[in-house]
Amino acid sequence: MNKLETQDLVKRFAGVAAIDGLSISIEAGRITSIIGPNGSGKSTLVNVLSGMLPIDGGLVVVDAQPPLKSIRPSKAPSYGITRTFQEVRLFEQMTVLDNVLVVLTERNLRSAFFERHRAHHLGQAEAVLTRTGLWGKRGDLAVNLSYGQRKLLEIARVLAMCATSQAGIILFDEPFAGLFPQMVKTVSSIIKELRNSGITAVLIEHNMDLIRELSDHVIVMDSGRLLAEGSAAEVLERRDVIEAYLGE
Repeated sequence: MNKLETQDLVKRFAGVAAIDGLSISIEAGRITSIIGPNGSGKSTLVNVLSGMLPIDGGLVVVDAQPPLKSIRPSKAPSYGITRTFQEVRLFEQMTVLDNVLVVLTERNLRSAFFERHRAHHLGQAEAVLTRTGLWGKRGDLAVNLSYGQRKLLEIARVLAMCATSQAGIILFDEPFAGLFPQMVKTVSSIIKELRNSGITAVLIEHNMDLIRELSDHVIVMDSGRLLAEGSAAEVLERRDVIEAYLGE
């Protein structure tokens, strides 16, 4: 089902709560956008949900699995959770193709080159790289890609993980930042396709036009707490939401 919930979630830094008793529900198979002014806790939430930061209090619940008091980064995929990063993380000295093959195999360097069903994986890699417009760059080292191409490669890796049924929940941390308009259209289309295939997409984004276009549901955070939630049309007209942004 790919439903994701937090129950009284807390994350502190030096005694200050960046996430302060947050309880939210992210429905399966929808695009849920999490918005809020700078410092509201959006990226901290993504880092906690993906295991990059430890949980200081409360629980995370994925579908009907037992509630989680902690998530290790290496275990997040076993719960069906994967993510993109504001600062793209790739295997810099590997080719574009091999960056995808690592995900399609056992996700280590040796398997990327020696996995037995390599032809099958090559077909999957070609499909996701074609979808992101990177098949022509398949032999290039990741370090030599432009910023936008690097972001697209990270999304191609996420698509590859979905193809192997390892991920049903994708956390997109500012996927459109720094992209040219055509790349924005490509990424928007991919996120919609993922939603239509039953994937749960969580989107951190500042562009309100994209929020309106893509979101099935919007959650607004302020000072680590839930400020508002509902449709984009409802939430973005609320006075308290407007004041939270204007007071940034």
